Amino acid sequence: MKISLDCIPCFVRQAADAVKMSVFSDEDRKNLMHHVLQWLGDVDFNQTPPAAAQMIHRRLRELLPTDDPYRESKNRQNEMAAALIPAIRKHIASSSDPLTMAVRYAITGNIIDLGAKNNIGYGEIYEELQKAFMQPIFGDIEAFKKAVSEAQTILYLADNAGEIFFDRLLIEQLSGAKVTLAVRGAPVINDATISDALAAGIDDIAEIINNGSDAPGTILPDCKDEFRRCFDNADMIIAKGQGNFESLSDEPREIFFLFRTKCPVISLHSGFCVGTYVATNNFTATHSSSGDA
Repeated sequence: MKISLDCIPCFVRQAADAVKMSVFSDEDRKNLMHHVLQWLGDVDFNQTPPAAAQMIHRRLRELLPTDDPYRESKNRQNEMAAALIPAIRKHIASSSDPLTMAVRYAITGNIIDLGAKNNIGYGEIYEELQKAFMQPIFGDIEAFKKAVSEAQTILYLADNAGEIFFDRLLIEQLSGAKVTLAVRGAPVINDATISDALAAGIDDIAEIINNGSDAPGTILPDCKDEFRRCFDNADMIIAKGQGNFESLSDEPREIFFLFRTKCPVISLHSGFCVGTYVATNNFTATHSSSGDA
């Protein structure tokens, strides 16, 4: 998926958020944003949005007083999610189709994305959760469930902090397979790293690895060999979030994507309306809705 002009304002907002979180002088903030606007001239419109964001955030971190400007926000998101998980786990357990219900909640957690929107609070997350159990899932949830039932090894590509607690609920339903969870190799935006996976307790139920990359997606040539071996050898790959969809949707092997469409760019590329809960794979040619679980 290539960059469109609509991606540029998103890059600027992400950079401005990072600057505001870690720099307190107005003059310093203006100087840093001046650099960001210059860097936008280096953007290659033939690359994916995560590749462009990687370049901008990597350069920005070199000038900021911290290499993880979103860390405080990620800690808050983890705390918010942790408080919600016990009740959601009970709801999943009482469902007639726990796997599909866990998919719904995992996709609901995808709202915790500071790359797409800043200032996501407990109230907004809680409101979304109240509607999650009845949200239709578009794509091919039956193909997803069939692949889960047949897989002996699953590679689960995480997306964001906070959201990763909801991923744990889905991983708990993948008990028939050996699951490996992959997070980012270094901080970028509010994407999950090893510390976020450990905060969610995922080490109790799955192996955790990092992909060796600081891109807000999965750019395979930028990932380390250990991750590439897992990617190549897994029976099934589950990729959470828009960044993973943007960077992997054109890969020649089957990948199941779980995300909520949050912008017109993704809507146009995926064929799903903004706001849609999506569980699809890059080999599926038709779009269909799941039934209630």
